Amino acid sequence: MKIKKNGSTELKIFEIAQPIADELGYTIWDIVYVKEGACWYLRVFIDKEEGITIDDCEAMTRPLSDKLDEIDPIPDSYCLEVGSAGLERELVREKHFEASIGKTVRLHLIIAKDGNKEYIGELKAFDKNSVTLLTGEEEKEVLLSDTAYIKLYEDFDF
Repeated sequence: MKIKKNGSTELKIFEIAQPIADELGYTIWDIVYVKEGACWYLRVFIDKEEGITIDDCEAMTRPLSDKLDEIDPIPDSYCLEVGSAGLERELVREKHFEASIGKTVRLHLIIAKDGNKEYIGELKAFDKNSVTLLTGEEEKEVLLSDTAYIKLYEDFDF
């Protein structure tokens, strides 16, 4: 995996969506503009301290859709989707890693090393090539190129 950077479309949409999110008390976790099959999708992932509800998604969708219709920053037709970043959101951008230092993450390797394909631990550090996790008493540095994904981890055992 590589730490992703925003493309020009995502940056344009961020500039349009950010004031709306600010007004509603949300943060924008990510914006993804992607083609799946024959259709283009514009996905805006939002967050807030208490978590996102379907009503929050609707509250963001209506004014954002109106503003996008007014400005028309994307020449192609697309489907707008506004959703929650989720509890176990994937870390893909530098700002995601920065916001997640000290939090528990699940790191999944492409190919098992030392008999392990997955590590759960505290995210201690990152750079463009690797991440460092604290797993128990051991610090483990893992190359991003060996990593399938890194997500925030929630222990749902009750």
